[in-house]
Amino acid sequence: MQSIFFTAMVDPSLSTLTESQTPHRSARSLFKRAIDIVGSLVGLLLLAILFIPLALAIKLDSPGPIFYAQERYGLLGQTFRIYKFRSMVQNADALKSQVKNEASGLIFKNQDDPRVTRIGRFLRRSSLDEFPQFWNVLLGEMSLVGTRPPTADEVSRYDSHHWQRLNVKPGMTGEWQVNGRSMVKDFEDIVKLDLRYQEQWHPLYDLTLIARTVYVIVAKVGAF
Repeated sequence: MQSIFFTAMVDPSLSTLTESQTPHRSARSLFKRAIDIVGSLVGLLLLAILFIPLALAIKLDSPGPIFYAQERYGLLGQTFRIYKFRSMVQNADALKSQVKNEASGLIFKNQDDPRVTRIGRFLRRSSLDEFPQFWNVLLGEMSLVGTRPPTADEVSRYDSHHWQRLNVKPGMTGEWQVNGRSMVKDFEDIVKLDLRYQEQWHPLYDLTLIARTVYVIVAKVGAF
């Protein structure tokens, strides 16, 4: 995990913003961390069971690696590498400029993104592509519940109020995922949901959002 001072490589003003931030109380909660450890161990056990069939499906569906790794920004702008099962073609990042962005603001969404593979669509609808992130949770880089971790090109265009969403650890799920998921296409709406999480958080609130996430996944609410 890199220091917040490396954010200056994206934009010199970012190091000042991150240094002036204060971690949300959830980032210091031992109860939240205990939930993360237990949840990540359960998730990694499921990942071990599902790994071979999912890995074979990904490799047979399209050429390229099984996993996709990308640098993201977490708590107070600290960088880390996030891991997912690959759901797009191998050169997806290079092709991004050729795909229309159907969202507003500092997020990218396309409901029929041609870069997504056949198995990738299943992985995304079921959220199985996110399972490798249980390793990030176990390491303490992420939490089960938090905010969506942004990329470098997103934070380079952040306004000062956007940085408030990074006062908590990034999460595998959160307010955005249980309140519309892929149907929310305005970045400012996502920011409002992230800040609402910080306002409403208490030690048991994460358990509520985890339960709601399970329902959203099973019922396929807001999934592409």
